[in-house]
Amino acid sequence: MKRFLLTAAAVLLAVGGVHSAAQAQEAKKVFYLLSHGGESDPFWIDWNAGAQSACRQLNVTCNISFSGGDFAVQKEALNAAIASAPDGIGTTSAQPGLWMEEVQLAKERNIPIVFFNTDDPATGRDAYVGADLKMAGRIWAKYLVDNGLVKEGDSVFMPVEVPGASYQQLETEGIAEVFDPLKIKYDVVDAGTDPAGVIQKMSEYMIANDVDAVIALGDLVAASVQRVFDNVGAAPGSIPVVGWGNSKETAQAVKAGYVNAALWQYPSHQGFMPVALLNMAANGEPIGYDIFTLQTYDKDSVEPILKLYGE
Repeated sequence: MKRFLLTAAAVLLAVGGVHSAAQAQEAKKVFYLLSHGGESDPFWIDWNAGAQSACRQLNVTCNISFSGGDFAVQKEALNAAIASAPDGIGTTSAQPGLWMEEVQLAKERNIPIVFFNTDDPATGRDAYVGADLKMAGRIWAKYLVDNGLVKEGDSVFMPVEVPGASYQQLETEGIAEVFDPLKIKYDVVDAGTDPAGVIQKMSEYMIANDVDAVIALGDLVAASVQRVFDNVGAAPGSIPVVGWGNSKETAQAVKAGYVNAALWQYPSHQGFMPVALLNMAANGEPIGYDIFTLQTYDKDSVEPILKLYGE
């Protein structure tokens, strides 16, 4: 009889444990993280790793999606996320004014919403994690000017994955502030989002045009610079290059002399921090502040970046 009572108690304890575990599972917070980028893009691979790490450490459920530059797909995903009444939403703003109605709807339903990578403060979002993109453009342009790498009348090739996206518009605005008064010409060129196609389009442009400098407006085009130079027979350093540096390939190109200077956005942090902010907001804590992530590196300071990639 005693043995039976002990066994019964053990069964009750086990059942209670299962029930508690089920309750804990049901109580896990649910967040949606929606990117305009492509999941094979070097930046977004690292971003995704950071986001996944935050989701594990905070024990929350994260639904992550990439729209590959298709705003309609992202819009559908954002509206579906709002309709599901999650504990929070993180999204990019690939075009100014794109999510005005959606952010307002999320706020009406008390769903915290954080922007990352590309911002649109006019929406009234709760917080932003990422770079000041207009400042990034000014940094690149000033680097070329201050180091005597471009002058009046020169032509700067500016490849980008998604022309018209907010990151391209804001970066170009910053570049224009520096180049326009100096009468330095620049050409924003659609390189696409297919890695092989990017290399081909960039190579064709450089063969067909006189290029005095390159500003890579996105990470995929920046990561392709070394291969493009090799394709067209341009020696490292023969044409000055600046741009984004959130990939192993670009960091290697900086070390090899193909890229003069690059900007690092801490991509894994851009994935981690929005989840942390949303988690705090879901716990009732205010999150009305922005986190800016931006650092310049060159050949003399690239080693810490390469170490992150196991180099």
